[in-house]
Amino acid sequence: MNTTSRLRPRAILRIHFHPAERSEELYGQLLVVIDGISSRVEPLPADWSAYVDLTGALTYWVRDTEGLVAVLRLRLLALHGVQCSAGAGPTRSIAAMAADATPPGAATVVRDDPYEIAAFLRTKPASALPGIGPRTAKTLARYGITSVGDIADTQLRTLQRILGTTAARMAHDRALGIDERPVVPGAAPRTMSASRRFDRDELDPDQHHRAVLGLVQDLGGRLRTSVEIAQTLTLTVAYADGTQTTRSRSLAEPTAHTLALAAAARALLSGFGLQRARVRTLTLRAEHLRSAEDTIHQLTLDQRDDKLRRLETALDKAATRFGPGIAGAASTFPRPG
Repeated sequence: MNTTSRLRPRAILRIHFHPAERSEELYGQLLVVIDGISSRVEPLPADWSAYVDLTGALTYWVRDTEGLVAVLRLRLLALHGVQCSAGAGPTRSIAAMAADATPPGAATVVRDDPYEIAAFLRTKPASALPGIGPRTAKTLARYGITSVGDIADTQLRTLQRILGTTAARMAHDRALGIDERPVVPGAAPRTMSASRRFDRDELDPDQHHRAVLGLVQDLGGRLRTSVEIAQTLTLTVAYADGTQTTRSRSLAEPTAHTLALAAAARALLSGFGLQRARVRTLTLRAEHLRSAEDTIHQLTLDQRDDKLRRLETALDKAATRFGPGIAGAASTFPRPG
């Protein structure tokens, strides 16, 4: 760790935008407003949010974190009529947790103070910690570890036996308020999306499931054709009343493999609880794309997985020769009961 850079308290902001209507042009305009406060902005267009490093801006503007966040929120509202929810803290993970716990039109600030950090983190449920998904939280709960404070108090060796070395270290550090990941300024990462609009408002969960698997097949084939892999999947559900909901899920490893994409997409869809929802449109987006040549597939002993990868190769060749839609592998993945 660079101790010189930590002499000055860090102030990382996670901000979510809540416009009445969304467009790429508006998102870009909102980023311009933020850039007027701090140039260290990391766009996250998938859920209409961004990370902002305010550390240097505090000195420039001669304000504390609460004051600078208030100025930013006021500018967004005055210039574009857009409410936001904001969370700020000394690390990315604390800022994200603070933003998630904040309603539109408000802000939560956790100062870079050990006591304030502990007070904020310890009472939160384990699932609130970035990197701890529902399945991991359920696994931890079997050992009586249900809060972020429990994770912080559990010996690292014990966590490693439960979660594995890398995941345990990450969870333990973040539970203690340790997260040195920087805000990485730059353009919004490239994404790839596919949508299915129903002819009528669709209430049938089976139709929702089939539509999402069709989107998975489409995205998987396009990713493999462009020799790219995705780190994250985002599913957006648009309803009959014009509202929409978005959820994202990070993949265990970046991939273009239909089986892995389908598993993540199914988990996202299940999380919406759409049993009685009138769905108009489903949009699946693959995010944080990068070249497939940059990664090495982790070998497994799963013969079914290997067979499906060979099937994908054959289907991709068929689609190239005969056109998309000739055959599909996604429909062969059973829906969990």
